[in-house]
Amino acid sequence: MKQESLFNYNNSAKPLAACLRPQSLDEFVGQTHLLGPGKILRRLIDSDQVSSMIFWGPPGVGKTTLAQIIANKTRASFINFSAVVSGIKEIRAVMQQAEQNHRFGERTIVFVDEIHRFNKAQQDAFLPFVEGGSIILIGATTENPSFEVNNALLSRSKVFVLQPLTVEELCEILRRALRDPRGFGGQKIKITDDLLKIIAEFANGDARTAISTLEMVILNSEVGVDGTIEVSKTILEQCISRKSLLYDKNCEEHYNIISALHKSMRNSDPDAAIYWLARMLEAGEDPLYIARRVTRFASEDVGLADPRALEIAIAAYQACHFIGMPECSVHLTQAVVYMSLAPKSNALYVGYLRAQKDATEHLAEPVPMIIRNAPTKLMKELNYGKGYQYAHDAEEKLTNMQCLPDSLVGREYYQPTDQGAEAKYKVRLEQIKAWKEKRSQQ
Repeated sequence: MKQESLFNYNNSAKPLAACLRPQSLDEFVGQTHLLGPGKILRRLIDSDQVSSMIFWGPPGVGKTTLAQIIANKTRASFINFSAVVSGIKEIRAVMQQAEQNHRFGERTIVFVDEIHRFNKAQQDAFLPFVEGGSIILIGATTENPSFEVNNALLSRSKVFVLQPLTVEELCEILRRALRDPRGFGGQKIKITDDLLKIIAEFANGDARTAISTLEMVILNSEVGVDGTIEVSKTILEQCISRKSLLYDKNCEEHYNIISALHKSMRNSDPDAAIYWLARMLEAGEDPLYIARRVTRFASEDVGLADPRALEIAIAAYQACHFIGMPECSVHLTQAVVYMSLAPKSNALYVGYLRAQKDATEHLAEPVPMIIRNAPTKLMKELNYGKGYQYAHDAEEKLTNMQCLPDSLVGREYYQPTDQGAEAKYKVRLEQIKAWKEKRSQQ
């Protein structure tokens, strides 16, 4: 049916991203995990059988576009509603219209953009109409609906998680903008694939940002005598307010620079570590990727020499997740400096490698009977758990019970160093081994 809206605006004033908005699923790019052949959301839209749902994802990934595609395809009355400029009065007006449609046997789909901006009372106003079948509610949010959408409303809705668009998907969208008559299809524009890729990487998964950046770059480029607009790298760098650094998140330089960061921290060089961190962030690297690598470093290269390193790394990851760039750059700086100055030990990493080798070469080693569980009578009769020694019953909280398979008795995987706090664990481990050795000779 014809789409209705409480907030229409002059189409001539639409930004380019709105003009290029896909009108069908065939034009839609991305979210293949939901819209690929046979996927649930695709089936629901194609069959016009949508139920109440929440689209959750970052900006510019297609939440509003999907709602408009549903509006174009559905036989239901479709009402577009914005939580940014609406209140209880507007909700009541929409619900009255939906109730009237319902009395005449007509379905009403209400799309609420940025539903997380509604408070509890405003969200509650929808609930009886969703429960009574007067409306099908589709909400869009950039915030976690578990925290921002009422539980009662959430339990009656299917949540679909939309992912940031990949660089390849954004490049496809940019190429379409260049050839689409609604975009730059009627103009002669020369721009290399490399520059399109830089724009896509700069957009960081956001199609709206990618298209707006392309528009700004083209509008600021020089027009040749034949009417051709040629986009240069210089103009692009000026428009995005930063140089395209020698960095490609999918090729060798990406791995070279993350390696440089890792090795600078390992070499206790905080200045170099900060520099390589800045190189990645200013080139558009995902801060969560860096935070994950720092977390790995905390155990691989610091380990028990400073157990707080892992806490700092996890805290930095959470901070990056909460606030994103550019604010989270300082949290990552704190983490890489801490890792650089922390005492170093790779004993955990080396210990696991030793255990990994034995684990893969001795795959068939049986678990010693003494440490097997015996939940059934038969297993007890087969001596599962026979002779098990419960360490908490011992005065020293230690036993000399054998826990390794027979063929691996005596293997030592964790060999602590004298660095930092690990020196204390080394002393403790030596005490434990000495105690067990003494008991085994008695």
